[in-house]
Formats: sequence, C-alpha cells, structure tokens
Amino acid sequence: MSYDLIVIGTGPGGYVCAIRAAQLGLKTAVVEKRATHGGTCLNVGCIPSKALLHASELFEESGKSFAKMGIGVSTPKLDLAAMQAFKDTGVDGNVKGVEFLLKKNKIDAFRGTGRIFEPGKVEVKGEDGKTQTLETKNIVIATGSDVAKLRGITIDEKRVVSSTGALALDKVPGQLLVVGAGIIGLELGSVWRRLGAKVTVVEFLDRIVPGIDTDVAKNFQRLLQRQGIAFKLSSKVTGVDASGDKLKATIEPAAGGAAETIEADIVLVAVGRVPYTEGLGLKEAGVAMDDRGHVAVDAHLQTNVKGIYAIGDVIAGPMLAHKAEDEGVAAAETIAGKSGHVNYDVIPNVVYTYPEVASVGKTEEELKQAGVAYNVGKFPFTANGRAKVNMTTDGFVKILADAKTDRVLGVHILGPDAGNMIAEAAVAMEFGASSEDIARTCHAHPTLTEAVKEAALAVEKRAIHM
Repeated sequence: MSYDLIVIGTGPGGYVCAIRAAQLGLKTAVVEKRATHGGTCLNVGCIPSKALLHASELFEESGKSFAKMGIGVSTPKLDLAAMQAFKDTGVDGNVKGVEFLLKKNKIDAFRGTGRIFEPGKVEVKGEDGKTQTLETKNIVIATGSDVAKLRGITIDEKRVVSSTGALALDKVPGQLLVVGAGIIGLELGSVWRRLGAKVTVVEFLDRIVPGIDTDVAKNFQRLLQRQGIAFKLSSKVTGVDASGDKLKATIEPAAGGAAETIEADIVLVAVGRVPYTEGLGLKEAGVAMDDRGHVAVDAHLQTNVKGIYAIGDVIAGPMLAHKAEDEGVAAAETIAGKSGHVNYDVIPNVVYTYPEVASVGKTEEELKQAGVAYNVGKFPFTANGRAKVNMTTDGFVKILADAKTDRVLGVHILGPDAGNMIAEAAVAMEFGASSEDIARTCHAHPTLTEAVKEAALAVEKRAIHM
C-alpha cells in the first residue's frame, strides 16, 4: 500500500493533520496503537478531566450557592460511579467522533504500533504480533507525550497514580497528596477537593503554575488556598512508602534540610510530561533529537530527514492540544505545497480550575527580561456588572501593551470563563491590535467580556467602571 502521507498517532495533532491532508487531496493513512482514536487528550487527558471538573463544580455549587439564589435543594449526594460514567460517556462520544471524521475524509486507519522502518516506509505491528509495511512519500510523527516520572517513586495507578489513574478513582480519597503545582496537578486536585478530599500540593519551585504571569499566579494561589487546598512550595517528594494502609510521603526542602512525612490515601504524581519516542525507530532512520529528547524540526516542521515531519508534544514548545492541531494543519499544508504556518507568539494557555486562568502572549517577567517598555491595564471582576450579579467576582483581566506602539503584547485573565474570554485577546493579537483597538470595540452588556474592554481602557488609565 502506498500513500502520500502516513501520520503516526491520532491525537489532536495527528488526526487534524490527516484530515487537512485529505482535504488537500493527499492519499492519507493514520497509525494508532490505542483501541480508540484521540490520543491522550480525548482518552485520558483534556476531555475526561473537563467532564469531572464540570461535574464537580456543579456538585459544589449546588451545595453552597443555590440557596443564595433562591433555589432550595437538599444536601447533594455524590454518586461517584455515576459521575465517572458521565465522564466516560463524554469520552466515548468524542473518540467516536474522530473515527467518523477519519472515515468521512476517506483516511485509512491502521491499528498497531508504528515504527519508521526507513524513510518512506512505516511498519505497523498489531497486538497479535503480526506486522505489515506501508509505503509513503511523507511521514508525520504525532505520537504525543507520556507521563514524567520521579526517581524512586513507582506509579501503580492504584494508590500512587498519574493523571490517568487520578481520572478513574473509584472512591474519594480522604487525603490526596499532589506532587507538582502545574496545570494537571491543580486541575485534578481541585476536582477531588470539591468532592471531599483534603488536598495538599507539593511543588519544587517557590510558586505555582510556572510560566504563568507571577501576578496572576500569586492571586490564583490565594484563591485556591481559600478554597481549602494547602501548598508546600520549595519542597520535593523524595519517596513514597506504600507498605502500610496509608501512604507515607517523605518531603524535603528543595534547598536541602530536615525531612518530614505526610500521610495520604492517594499520591498523584503530576510533574509534567515527556515526548513519546520509544520504539519509533528514529535513531535507525537517522532522525535527529534535541538534548531534551524532542524530535528536532525546522521552521517547516520537517526533521533532518527529508519527508519526515513531527508535530505536537513530541517536538519542543508548549504541550498543548491546540498547538499540536495548528502544527498538524501547517505540516499538511507544507507537504501539499502550500505555506503552512504557526504563530507561536499567539498560543493561548488555560488552567481549567475555578476560577480559570487563561493567558496569551508575554508575561510581565518576560517583557522585563527582554527590556521591553510596556504599560499595564488591569480590571477586577468585582467591578463587572455580570460578575457581580452572578456572584463570580474573583479575579481580574490584565493587558500588557507596548509603551511606544500600544500593540498588545500579552493578556492574562484570572476569573470566570477565562478560557473562552482569552479567544478575543488571541484574535486581537493575531491581527496586531493595540489596546485602543480593543477599548474602542463595542462589547455587549452585561457580559464578562466587558472586563477585557475595561482593562484595555485601563492601559491609558481611563477605565469607566473603576
């Protein structure tokens, strides 16, 4: 069998790449080792976590906020099995949707583990051990990432779990210890905190969510602490004793010092992810890697071997599904002879806790480090009419604009529905908008997005409602 393109992996980057290639007339196939398409994101990542985040938020809200709005309900009771079934139904619908799209676009799907036999040839090994070799003019590596592990800590997905195991717990842990204060740890920690767990987060750095604007991160941490999550910053977990009924985690100061022991029912290891390249045959095919284990690519997402491309988590850059999708489109368009392009300066990042955190562009720290003069416009949700009436006033919008040109350089939102509101900022930045452009754009009233407009007005110190 011969193809114009074979994509290894059908996560968000892979299946989007395949669909775009098929739209452009390329004979396309995909290789997927899972029983279902969608990769980590749809199966054990973005989609199931958002289902549990949504359900747990409603569970907590019904017990705390409904009465204030004149809605009388009895004390909510958790049926965790039913909540997990709700999550699984959502996952099933999404992965079947990807399968439908591949068929609709006449893309051949091969089940099994893909390996680059040599440039132009992909070997597919099925679960039964049988192999077949496919020929192709181009290959896109879209194998995603795997859970990063900590030395000395064994993940069994029962009591010491990764994000995968944390999504499938059959009972609420009395005490949950989260190792890592990044996006995954905070999202899943917040789920189980709402459902009744006592949550402690241990972070090696002296702050949470590294990479997020420091001003936002500090306020975000205060809100999470107010909700009941405890933090141990500048600390590291050096071991977990699983011999007893309770797990015993040994925690030491990051800079060295006396150790302490914390007991937990579940330990969630959420210290990041690493590129998945095992068994791909990259070394044999001559594909170069960088010093951090990523597949090295050029500006067109092509490796050093002609006809072999790579996208998503397996290459350098933020490990985000939407970044992988854009790269998938760009790679397909490049292979088809068009001008594929990704604007890495305008990739939104979202933490789907409550309140949400969303950002796009530069942080204040990055601008200071680069020596860029900038102005700041900041507007709190406490001054937004819609947020007030909905009792969702935590957080703020912050806009960073070039001091000379007024071009928007970064937007950071801590608050309700931040993940949706950041899209306006991304579109504005994609078109090189100034803060004045946003300020002079009519925003519907009453909406949360008025806070974005007010923050833009605040860049020139002329916010109306503050």
